[in-house]
Amino acid sequence: MLVIASSLRELNFRTLMEVYIEGNRENAGENYPDLPPEQGLLRAEQDFYDYLREDFFRQAGAIYAIWASDGRYVSALRLEPYRDGLLLEALETAPDARQRGYATALMEAVLERLPGKRIYSHVRKRNLPSRKTHEKCGFRGILDYAVYLDGSVDRHSLTLCREG
Repeated sequence: MLVIASSLRELNFRTLMEVYIEGNRENAGENYPDLPPEQGLLRAEQDFYDYLREDFFRQAGAIYAIWASDGRYVSALRLEPYRDGLLLEALETAPDARQRGYATALMEAVLERLPGKRIYSHVRKRNLPSRKTHEKCGFRGILDYAVYLDGSVDRHSLTLCREG
């Protein structure tokens, strides 16, 4: 089931963090190497919360899309204004819910709600599962690098686009 949130209060943040557990653990190790792993994880989750509160949801048109199954969040993504369309980012599926089609179902449901919109996405070149999911949903590669919202360039990622 598709869940759309246009504000932080519309999210169950604790359940959302279950979707992003791997990324948050990775961020904790990179950003807080001197802390015990569980304290680092809490800090990474707080950083995530602060980003949503202070930056993401302050943008007009920014939405969080979540796929819920059996009362829990299993896949999620963010959409925010980008160039002449929207940027799909932070697509993730909970580790214990992978390979069940949740990311594809989420993307298809979101894209169905955005007819005529150009949607961009940046995907790591080596992330073949994400690339295949994007391709299933009509995305095609347009650049051999990614230009992020802050203007930084990542040559380890691709820019994909889906024309509405």
